[in-house]
Amino acid sequence: MVVTYAPPGGDGVTEHEIAARVSVAKALAGLKGYRFGGGYQPTLRRNGALYFVPSQTLSGDEARALGIRGEEDLFGGVVPFPFVATKTIAHPLPGRAVFRPSGWCEAFPERVRDVVLPGFSAFTRGDAREAARLLLANGPVRLKRGRGIGGRGQAVIEALDDPGFDTLDETELRTYGLVVEPNLADLTTFSVGQVCVGDLRASYCGTQKATRDNQGELVYGGSDLLVARGGFDELERVDFPPQVRIAIELAKAFDAAAQDEFDGLFASRRNYDVLRGRDSSGRWLSGVLEQSWRIGGASGPEVAALAAFRGDERLRVVHARSTESYDADAKAPDGATVHFRGVDSRAGPITKYTVVEPYERAH
Repeated sequence: MVVTYAPPGGDGVTEHEIAARVSVAKALAGLKGYRFGGGYQPTLRRNGALYFVPSQTLSGDEARALGIRGEEDLFGGVVPFPFVATKTIAHPLPGRAVFRPSGWCEAFPERVRDVVLPGFSAFTRGDAREAARLLLANGPVRLKRGRGIGGRGQAVIEALDDPGFDTLDETELRTYGLVVEPNLADLTTFSVGQVCVGDLRASYCGTQKATRDNQGELVYGGSDLLVARGGFDELERVDFPPQVRIAIELAKAFDAAAQDEFDGLFASRRNYDVLRGRDSSGRWLSGVLEQSWRIGGASGPEVAALAAFRGDERLRVVHARSTESYDADAKAPDGATVHFRGVDSRAGPITKYTVVEPYERAH
């Protein structure tokens, strides 16, 4: 049976996010030949094996309590410490950092230094200011909550006396941290990832689009992906332009380093956001922004691609794209899988859908 799972104490989840997770979970049940059992209840454990679709990356303790032992038991991932699921693993702490979380790995940010943007991670307000001080000489910086998603939970800082530092929640900082990076312009965000469900494996690369939500804030608006049957080697056979190939190489290096450096990490869904942009001096930078080892905005296209591969053995590559539109009059195209259409009590009017089309068949 496939079940959704929301860890206690997680961030508040909107109605459209819950609906999208349920939609993906139902599709996964179809792929695996399982029943969909709704939200997890402990009593379900008596009725046989469960396959979990969690809203967040799970800690090792959470996973063991649920009976999750490996990537075949969930769509998502498991990490040894909560901060490992956040953006903060990508960067070192500032030189005079006064706090580091239990399990902090000095080796990982050193190993990925050449595949991420310049920056620091911090777990207190004071360390965040110190990180900003080290970067502000080269222009404005961006503060990013460790577990912020979809572009939310960020602020641009131009001076150390900016009141944005004072709004940082110390309790959340101690657990999930904060990232401080240069603020870039002329941005392109690539999505690179891999999913494995049963005997199906697919890898992909594409771009994200931004849109305005009902409050006028710039947020995630969907993903446009080319998805190859198999691993990253099969993906690299697709005829991508040079910038996309660079994004794939950066993500592959980050992925390999994470699997080597963090004992207890496993994931059936691995997604990496790779940013290309211009800093305040006009220099082009590219780097992995963050990892996502949980269901995400691209999961609709991911699972739709797997279903397409299951349905046609000759398919090698598909074009899969998702859209999140806050236009009250938005309509999904014919043949789309609609994950949500309506008025969310928090987000307002929103329509979310996925479209998948053949791109390349075996000859």
